[in-house]
Amino acid sequence: MSRIALLPEAVACQVAAGEVVERPASVVKELVENSLDSSATRVEVLIRRGGNSSIRVVDNGCGMDRDDALLCLERHATSKIRTGADLMAIHTLGFRGEALPSIASVSRFRLTTREHGALAGTEVLVNGGRMETVRDCGEPEGTQIEVRSLFYNLPARRKFLRTENTEASHVEHVLHLQAVGHPLVGFTFLNDERLVMQLPPGQSLRERIHGLCGAALVAELLEIPECEFSGVKLRGFIGKAGVSRSTRQQQIVFLNGRPIENTTLNYALREGYHTALMKGQHPVTFLFIEMDPAAVDVNVHPAKREVRFRDPAHIREVVVEVTRRALESDRASWTKTFAAPQRIETSIVTPDETPPLIPMAEQTALRSDWADSSFQRPAAPSTSGFSSSTPQPVAAQQVPPTLPPPANIAQAAPPPAKDFKLLGVLGKLYILMENAAGLVLVDQHAAHERILFEEMKRRMEGQGVPTQRLLLPITLEVGPKDADWLVQHLEALSRAGIGLEPFGSGTFKIDALPQFLRADDPPQLLRDIIDELRETSAQTSKLRLGEDMIAKTVCRHAVKANDVLREPECLRLIQDLLACELPYCCPHGRPTMIQMSYSELEKKFGRKV
Repeated sequence: MSRIALLPEAVACQVAAGEVVERPASVVKELVENSLDSSATRVEVLIRRGGNSSIRVVDNGCGMDRDDALLCLERHATSKIRTGADLMAIHTLGFRGEALPSIASVSRFRLTTREHGALAGTEVLVNGGRMETVRDCGEPEGTQIEVRSLFYNLPARRKFLRTENTEASHVEHVLHLQAVGHPLVGFTFLNDERLVMQLPPGQSLRERIHGLCGAALVAELLEIPECEFSGVKLRGFIGKAGVSRSTRQQQIVFLNGRPIENTTLNYALREGYHTALMKGQHPVTFLFIEMDPAAVDVNVHPAKREVRFRDPAHIREVVVEVTRRALESDRASWTKTFAAPQRIETSIVTPDETPPLIPMAEQTALRSDWADSSFQRPAAPSTSGFSSSTPQPVAAQQVPPTLPPPANIAQAAPPPAKDFKLLGVLGKLYILMENAAGLVLVDQHAAHERILFEEMKRRMEGQGVPTQRLLLPITLEVGPKDADWLVQHLEALSRAGIGLEPFGSGTFKIDALPQFLRADDPPQLLRDIIDELRETSAQTSKLRLGEDMIAKTVCRHAVKANDVLREPECLRLIQDLLACELPYCCPHGRPTMIQMSYSELEKKFGRKV
């Protein structure tokens, strides 16, 4: 007797629905995407009991005639593609033709639609995948879909739904994403007849973000004007240095109008921020990427959340470069706000009994056993055998060429310096200053950390990494994938101070390590370094692997709280800080400066509402 049998059509539809329809938010996502693909300018969503009882989506799109209204409920019936070649040129949000039949198979489904200019519309009623009624109706132009009793015929699946508030929050998140991605479309969201969201059509992206997230977040964003790198267009907003969240919920990326999740882009954003972001935190982004649909595959996930790039390295380079340039452009405004002082108008009072610190110029030479003044190191280890341990000067680091500046982004000229007053030191830690905008507080420890960190980085990248030869070489066994990666990057690891050479199949010999890396388990250390370097782009210096250790070292040698700075030292500290690449945060991502405007001070003292 045969053990294989064809599933009934109803069961097959329910299986397919399990991939597309996870919860009420999935239904809303699919229906709203269809509305957007129909060129709708207004979309209204109403849910009851978190979407478990009822979901209704109404749009003013192009609508459908009777034949299309019936055909759209058949599996794999779609107006978006015709041939397999069309999968490489997808410009719409939906394309598989699975959403409507899947939703109709697990709910009580009602579809009404009318084309623009048609005398009558069409109403279709479906109950658990069985079509019950098809008739004319007098609904307005566009399409209205109502989904009631979701999963009523799959009680086991219904038990997996969360509370009504949780499901409603997921629906709101879906609409939040679509509203950000389509600011020209008006959105209305009602939950149990209560108005939750009402956004007018025709807004700019900034206005849409303001309406959804508030003015406070908009003030912390940097705009990325539309630019293009080798066929990849980018625009949007990213958070300023130090603006972060503990989750990726506000790390929003759109690809050709579709909200996506992609690890390559996550790593690129993290690398673009680098030390401008604290570890464990995630940036705030509203990033829009436009590229040739043939260069990306969106047909790799049932819900179309994940995509696959044909050239992920190029996408990564572009996102990293755009993020860096946006943060560097923000430096101009910081330099303007915290301009280098021309003169000291108010002296800093320090206790006479407290001895002054070492002058700033002398403090920059770190007193450590691995960072000597000569910065000479042994020659880079050869990949063919042990090399001489005689110290030799090292050539300057070769940095890969950067991406060319986009044609439509002007290079901002540095603003002129302006005067400000040094008022004093608060709590032997915060330097108080006054500028044209109000009160400025500088964390002397964080500021000195940034200064020492960037100086040490420049010295290491210019003169090389000091290495330490191992008395007894250590062997490292890795898998085939890691072995291939190591062979391809032996030269880069050598420049980074790691002596490594093949020593058999899947085995490597370690005979040198950077002096500043202290590890009881060098093989595990090297595995961690491999993982870290894999997350960097081609333009990133391979010397980055030592930055954590540099940050820890400069933290020990930077001025501390209760270290009293005199007037000239404060002046030198501010001048050196403003000359840094990222003066607004320390190597750990904490802010170095805080501006309190006169307006904010007036509100705190009740002078202004």
